Amino acid sequence: MKQTAMRLLIPLSLTLVMTGAGGDSGFANRLEKERKYYEDRGDVVWEVPTAQKVIALTFDDGPDPVYTPQILDLLKKYHAKATFFVVGQRVMNHPEITRRIVAEGHEVGNHTFNHANLMRLRPEQIRHQIEKTSGLIHAATGKHSELFRPPGGYYNETIVHCVRKTGHLTVMWSWHQDTRDWSNPETDKIVNKVLNNARGGDIVIMHDYGGNRSQTVTAVARILPELAKRGYRFVSVSQLVSIRGKLPVNRSK
Repeated sequence: MKQTAMRLLIPLSLTLVMTGAGGDSGFANRLEKERKYYEDRGDVVWEVPTAQKVIALTFDDGPDPVYTPQILDLLKKYHAKATFFVVGQRVMNHPEITRRIVAEGHEVGNHTFNHANLMRLRPEQIRHQIEKTSGLIHAATGKHSELFRPPGGYYNETIVHCVRKTGHLTVMWSWHQDTRDWSNPETDKIVNKVLNNARGGDIVIMHDYGGNRSQTVTAVARILPELAKRGYRFVSVSQLVSIRGKLPVNRSK
């Protein structure tokens, strides 16, 4: 389960810590500059602003034998595609659900082996977390994952570099689409967060594991038909990134 949705950026030796709502505006400006640096390099994606009515729903921390199938049923009902950032241990325990995700046309991304806090790990440990999970995803689905999301949204230059070395693209989420559903905020808050802020190219973060995720399931059941009525298409993160036309090249360098 997500313990935090903070976005922590530590380029090289400079440490920046989110101060929360109403915090230092100077920090926010620095954070935006650093975000732009990674976006311009093509190393990290938060969203892909576009005039097209497309949106990427993402689900972290699964797969889960209770909630993931319910979400998959809803996605099938509304002909929607999504991206599931899976934890290696859970893929190992539930390979059949991981296979179903791929079989139904969804995308699987890497979310480490045991939801590790990468800020505390050495580079070789970070790579091991990613590579071990990649192997499990391939063993379960026959597919290679190309996307990676760091647990908690924590990242720094070392993490981003390690992700590149393993051939993955770091994927975050639209800051205005952080549903914080892991905190059980009530279904209405999850729904309103997504619907009131929906823009073309958004990446929405939700969770299919980490406690009682029934609010998330109910929220998805309300979000899908409403956004479809507004003309939105639900795409995978890779499909969204392809619109931008900036899929990273030579990421192993």
